This record gives sequence, C-alpha cells and structure tokens, in this order.
Amino acid sequence: MPYDRCQLSVTVAAVIEHEGRYLMIEEETSEGVRLNNPAGHLEPGESPLQGVIRETLEETGCSFQPQHVLGVYLSRFHRPATSEDVTYLRIAFAGTASEPAPGWVLDEGILRTVWMTPDEIRASAVPHRSPLLLRCLDDHLAGKRYPLDLLTVDPTVFAPEVKR
Repeated sequence: MPYDRCQLSVTVAAVIEHEGRYLMIEEETSEGVRLNNPAGHLEPGESPLQGVIRETLEETGCSFQPQHVLGVYLSRFHRPATSEDVTYLRIAFAGTASEPAPGWVLDEGILRTVWMTPDEIRASAVPHRSPLLLRCLDDHLAGKRYPLDLLTVDPTVFAPEVKR
C-alpha cells in the first residue's frame, strides 16, 4: 500500500486582546462570510513571526507586536464546494497591536474588523472560519504563553541552500 505524506498548509494567527475584547475580522470565503483571528498563510521566505506581523497588517491595518507563542495547532478541513481536504498547521501568537493606520485599505476579502468579547465571539451569528478560533481564545483566556524563541527558523528559510 503506498504511503501518502500529510501535506500541511501552514498558517499564522494573531490573538490580540485589549480591555477584555479581542480583535477579529469578518472575511468573505468560498463558504460565505466567516469570523476569524487576523490570520493567513505563511509565504515562502518568511518566518512565522514575519508572517503574523504581515497578515495582521494586511487584514487590520494594525502593527502587531508578538509577545508570546500561544500554541501550535493542527486541524483538518474538508471544503464542500471543491471537495478539497486540507490539513492546517496553525501557529498562534499573542501580542498587542497599534491603532489602524489612517486610510488603510483592508486586504481583499476582509469585510471589516471588530473588537468582541469572548461571549460575543462564542455567540456570533457569523460562523467561525476555523474550530481553532475558539481553541486559541480558550488557550489565551487560560493564560497559556510560550516564549517566542520556542520557534527556531533555519537561515535556509530566507536563502535556500544551492544544490551542487
């Protein structure tokens, strides 16, 4: 029997809390409007820290300052519209964010940003983009925090080795 390797889609997410409210985004997806943390796919040649800072800026207009690794999560999603089966590896960061840059245009597909309490997130009429949204929220509320140096990024991420 052939062995199929797991193909991971690596994403990064920002969990940003201020005065008991969390910065969330509403975005248009192929499954309709969804609620999510500022999050997105890691791009080639960038570290998870660089990725979460970039994604947060693109989706909210806010500069994100990661302070902790919140957790590393694995989930699987079957996209009914395309029958696509995706396994996601999410690295979530907790930190603070600036006010949105004046005149910032949100990334394509992002409808709006909104600050919500945990109860509002749980009761949201807008479906969650990922089951990991609540898991990250619960971990943050439980006080889980890991140092940023938990993640090691080899220099080859930025300048791949040349094969000889």
